[in-house]
Amino acid sequence: MDIAAALRAFVRTVERGSVTAAARDLGVSQPGVTKHLRNLERHVGARLLERSARIVRTTPEGQALYDTSREALATIEAALEGVRRDMGAVEGNLRVHAPSCLGAKHLHGIVMAFQRRHPDVTADLVLDNRDVDLVYENFDLAIKYGRPVDQELIIRRLGAVRRILVASPDFLDRSGPIDTVQRLSEVGIITNAALLASRDVLPLRHRDGRLVDVPVRAVLRTNNAEVIAATLIEGHAAGPVQQLLVNDELAEGRLVRILPDYEVRPTEAFLAYPSVRFMRPVVRAFTDFAVPELRSVDGIVSAGESPPSEECPQSSMAARTAADV
Repeated sequence: MDIAAALRAFVRTVERGSVTAAARDLGVSQPGVTKHLRNLERHVGARLLERSARIVRTTPEGQALYDTSREALATIEAALEGVRRDMGAVEGNLRVHAPSCLGAKHLHGIVMAFQRRHPDVTADLVLDNRDVDLVYENFDLAIKYGRPVDQELIIRRLGAVRRILVASPDFLDRSGPIDTVQRLSEVGIITNAALLASRDVLPLRHRDGRLVDVPVRAVLRTNNAEVIAATLIEGHAAGPVQQLLVNDELAEGRLVRILPDYEVRPTEAFLAYPSVRFMRPVVRAFTDFAVPELRSVDGIVSAGESPPSEECPQSSMAARTAADV
């Protein structure tokens, strides 16, 4: 019996709660995983899993084996990769999750740049706007908005994601200047419902730290950041948006800042990975590569960093230039 393969099958089955899911993650057949589990139970002389049609649960003996073997396997795999790294190779598969907005706009390019440096690395880049269980879904690391509370995770703070108020020049030509918070209340905006303090009340923070609740007319609410950006660029509405999504449009003048002294409270971004004693070298190498790149993204600010001072005149089209970024 291949004890390492049997333990991998066992650990993944426990984490996924399903033989079928474990087989899919490991790239083997379901009967192959089942055979590994039977051989392992025979080898230790104890029943390790209680299996039903819907779920797989550990026995007390199985839980004890899982608790010790999970970390041991991670340590062994890290040690093997470490030897290859010491020989000059960073290789293996990297499974990463991130919010679709940041992932498509910035992380995708960072992953490709890392692969150009390390051609033997393959990557699964999963982008969507949900909270994932890194262990259950077999992710090596994830970018999370908001501080993770799972004690099984190790986290590194990337910075605060700025949300600024913008509109297109066409929208401003139709609506007129938006130079006070009262004017913002009079125009249609697009926003994420989660940003509203209550229905149709947008909390803003002034540059001097004052908080202002602004009644707004939300003509469109969505949970998709790309839809927000596209709607703003189209000139359908004004509103708040993650700056990192619209840096190019601001530089090109397709969007301009409105009320530059105000922003929506930023969201903290963290890099999280499962807590094991030894991180796989490919994960460590990618983390060391990606963190500085992500922290350099315009629109992610470090702790204590103030947004740059800026003026955004709206009296004429000529005043709206790349300097408004």
